[in-house]
Amino acid sequence: MQHSSGFLKLVNNAKSRIRETNVDEVSRRLHAGEKLTLVDVREDNEWQKGHIKGAIHLGKGIIERDAENMFPDKNQELILYCGGGFRSALAADSLRQMGYADAVSMDGGWKAWKDKNLPTEQ
Repeated sequence: MQHSSGFLKLVNNAKSRIRETNVDEVSRRLHAGEKLTLVDVREDNEWQKGHIKGAIHLGKGIIERDAENMFPDKNQELILYCGGGFRSALAADSLRQMGYADAVSMDGGWKAWKDKNLPTEQ
């Protein structure tokens, strides 16, 4: 997908303030038995087609509204992902502004996860 320059500027600005991880690191941690909170911030129709096994769905359009009820511990690590890592970076930055100390964006997102044939579910 070709993204507009304004959108990319917004994403890059957000990325300068957040922490990122990647698919390999998340997969490694899951295989090591860590209990991670994976949050899929994609749209409802994207989620319904498939998502990372065990993920929670909280779309980018509502994450700011619902995060505090779902994740009252603002020190809890939240690993956010979207299709490629752009919307999740914006969502992580929003959560950071709300006081979440460890909201992390997974670079590569769903596409990279699927490309590596890692566990998914519908």
